[in-house]
Amino acid sequence: MTDKKLIIARNIAELRKYLGLTQSELAEKLNYSDKAISKWERAESFPDILVLSELTSMCGVPLDYLVTDHEGRPLKPDDPKKKRNHYIIAFMSVALTWLLSTLAVLIVKWAVPEFSYGWIILLGAMIASEVIVLVFNSVWGNRKMNYVIITVLMWSGLTAFYLIFPFAQPAVFFIGIPGQLIIILWSMLSFKMSKKE
Repeated sequence: MTDKKLIIARNIAELRKYLGLTQSELAEKLNYSDKAISKWERAESFPDILVLSELTSMCGVPLDYLVTDHEGRPLKPDDPKKKRNHYIIAFMSVALTWLLSTLAVLIVKWAVPEFSYGWIILLGAMIASEVIVLVFNSVWGNRKMNYVIITVLMWSGLTAFYLIFPFAQPAVFFIGIPGQLIIILWSMLSFKMSKKE
């Protein structure tokens, strides 16, 4: 238990230094005395959970950051602008997919006026958009959301197959039942990821 107290104290000091504040300045921001901050950093006492939460959110780190030993590793807070940029890049990619597919439909319709299957190109754009969202979410997003995206992608693929191929029967949707069961069971698996130092 003493080790955890020292880790928390060291992390409080590290967060304060990361913010570029003295103990007095941090005390002022948190409405505490500088003596209280000094006691926290010496592991003589600890603030309540709300103060710890406020401190970690000021630095852009999760609350559990305080109980983990980070000695020798620099603080890497989340940058809200970086997250915003990730969303913008993902939405731009999806928008570009729809722009290109719409242009393709218009060009094909202009070149071949009797072409009446432009909806197939747009259906492909929908599936391509779902794949793009899945890729970006896998890289930058919440990986648990991938199960929802994969579910949407599976049912969209089955619907596209049914609509595009005249020989397809409504029974093709029965493939989705075991597929959905696999996705649900897969989401219930727990994987322990090894940390790379």
